[in-house]
Amino acid sequence: MNKSDAIPPLEELAAILGTRGFSRDPDDMAPWLTDWRQRYQGRALAMVSPATLAEVVAVVRFAAAHRLPIVPQGGNTSMVAGAVPDDSGRALLLSMRRMNKIRSIRQADNAMVVEAGVILTHVHEAALEVGLRFPLSLGAKGSATIGGLVSTNAGGTQVLRFGPMRALVLGIEAVLPDGSVIESLASLRKDNRGYDLRQLLCGAEGTLGVVTAVTLRLVPVLRQRVVAWVGLDSPQAALDLLRRLEQRLGDSVEGFELVPDIALELVLRHIPGTRAPLATDCPWYVLVECGAVTAGDELQMAFGAVLEDEINAGRVTDAMIAANGAQAEALWHLRDSISEAERHDGTAAKHDVSVAVSDMPRFVMEAAAAVEQRFPGVRVIAFGHLGDGNVHFNVRAALGADSQAWLVREGHDVTAFVDDLVVKAGGSLSAEHGIGQIKLAEFARISEPARLNMLRAIKQALDPHGIMNPGKLLPLAPEDSIP
Repeated sequence: MNKSDAIPPLEELAAILGTRGFSRDPDDMAPWLTDWRQRYQGRALAMVSPATLAEVVAVVRFAAAHRLPIVPQGGNTSMVAGAVPDDSGRALLLSMRRMNKIRSIRQADNAMVVEAGVILTHVHEAALEVGLRFPLSLGAKGSATIGGLVSTNAGGTQVLRFGPMRALVLGIEAVLPDGSVIESLASLRKDNRGYDLRQLLCGAEGTLGVVTAVTLRLVPVLRQRVVAWVGLDSPQAALDLLRRLEQRLGDSVEGFELVPDIALELVLRHIPGTRAPLATDCPWYVLVECGAVTAGDELQMAFGAVLEDEINAGRVTDAMIAANGAQAEALWHLRDSISEAERHDGTAAKHDVSVAVSDMPRFVMEAAAAVEQRFPGVRVIAFGHLGDGNVHFNVRAALGADSQAWLVREGHDVTAFVDDLVVKAGGSLSAEHGIGQIKLAEFARISEPARLNMLRAIKQALDPHGIMNPGKLLPLAPEDSIP
C-alpha cells in the first residue's frame, strides 16, 4: 500500500474536532452523501464539521499533509452534484454547517459579516431586524447556506436588479489548499490591489479553497412592494412587457419570472394547497415583483396603470395584483415549487442555460420545437429568469414512459443536443447552477480551449496536489490526473 492509499491517523482530527465535529458513523454521513437530485451517491473517509476558522485550518492542513481530497458542503442543495464526494471513499466530507454565526451587522456600511454555514433565510431575518435586507432569494432559501451560495455564485429571483451572489459579496475569508488563510472581510467598495481574489473564490465550487465567512452587501428595506401574476401569449410578449415596465417604473422591477402553463399545471397537481391565480388559462405567465424604498402607494398605482394599458391594448390577457403579503408569498410559492413539482412528476433532463436577453424568447420557442422534433414525444418546460437571459430548459419523457429508463437511454443525447443549440445562440450551458459533476463532460466538450487552459492553470497554481473538491467544475486535460 503506497502513501496515497494508506489511511492516515484520523485520531488526530478526531481529537481536534471533538465528537460533534468528527464522525465515521455511516448513519451520520448517509444523508449527506447523496446529491439533492438523488443521481449521485458517494462515500467518505469521515465527515468533519469544524466550528471555527482554526478548526478549518487544521482540517485542511491535515488533508494537505496526507493528500486527502476535501469536499466542502453547505446545505447540499446543489443542482449539479457539486457537494458530494466520489465513490472512492478517500475524501473528507467537510460540512460547514456548524460555522453558522452572524458575526456583525454594520448598518453604517450596509454590510453584514456571516459565516459560511449560515442559512439564507437567517440572513434575511437578521437584516430585517435592523431595517435592511439582503436582496437575493431562491427556492432553497430555508436550507441553502451562504458558503455554498458564494461558491456557486448563486443567482435567484432578484438578479435582474441586484446581480448574482458575486455582486453582493464585499469581502471574503477563506482557507486555501495549503492551509493558509486569506482574510479580506473589510466592506471595501474599491480595492485595486491586483487580481480580485474575492471574485476568484466566488463561483469556484470549492475547488480553490474553503470559504469560511463573507461580508454581504445589504440594501434598504422595501416600503412599497407590488407582486403580480400576469397571463400572456408568448415569451416575446413577456419580454416586451418587461421593457415597458422598465420604461415607466425605472429600476423598481426586481423580479420577472417566466412560467409556462405546463409548469403551473404540474405545481397545481403535485403541490398541496396551491391554486391558479387567474380565471383565464394562458399559454404563458410572468410573476413580476417591483419594490420601492419610499413610503406610499405610488408604485402600486403606477404598476396598475401599466397593466391596464397592456390589457386594453391586447398585449396582456389577464392579471392579478397581490392584495397583501400573504397573497404575494402564495404567488412566489407557485414559482418556487416548480422544481419540486417536476421531481414528483418524474425524472427530467435538466438544463440551466443563458443567452442574450433579447434572444431568449426566440430561443425558448425555437429550441423547444427543435428538441421535440428531434426526440418525438418529449415535453419541454422552459421557465425562470427571463429578464436575466436565463431559463431552466428541462426536457421530460413522453407521457406514460418510464422517465428514469428514458433518461438513462436518451438523456445524454438530449443534453448534447440542447447544449449545441445554446452554443449556436452564443450562450452558456450554466447560468447559475454551476458545473459540479453533472455538467463536467459537456463543459469539456463544448468549451473553447483557452478557457479550459486558463482554469486549469489557476487550479494548478493554487491547488497543485488537487485535493480541493476533485472531479467538480474543472475538466482535466486528457494527460492529467489528480493523485
